[in-house]
Amino acid sequence: MTMTGKPVEVLLVEDDPGDVDLTKEALAEGKIAVNLHVVDDGVKALAYLRQEGSYAGAVRPDLIVLDLNLPKKDGREVLRDLKNDEALKRIPVVILTTSDAEVDVLKTYGLGANCYITKPVGLDQFAKVVRAIEDFWFSIVKLPPR
Repeated sequence: MTMTGKPVEVLLVEDDPGDVDLTKEALAEGKIAVNLHVVDDGVKALAYLRQEGSYAGAVRPDLIVLDLNLPKKDGREVLRDLKNDEALKRIPVVILTTSDAEVDVLKTYGLGANCYITKPVGLDQFAKVVRAIEDFWFSIVKLPPR
């Protein structure tokens, strides 16, 4: 739980079911109550964030964890669109992706990403990264109000 006693709302934008499962497991073992919402492509991510269609009642996330390599609309496009949206631009975005290319790091920070993390290969390392995200963003950082 956060200081307010409410669970932290996280939107995970990830198309790899294995990475989704690993993220869920790592967060379940954490110290903080997290409501994890998952969408598997960039179009759904923006619909969720804008509360459109089947996402009309979606909760505004406190944090977005965004993969770059997504179907329909990639993470770079999603990041650009949400950082250009007055209603969404204050939501912190953590890029969690397989790419360690310098061009991706530079581009996503230029688009307004708050953090860039390359996904580790091993299961244990992946879990450690997710728990480190949880510890930093939910225990140390003061998030903007919803």
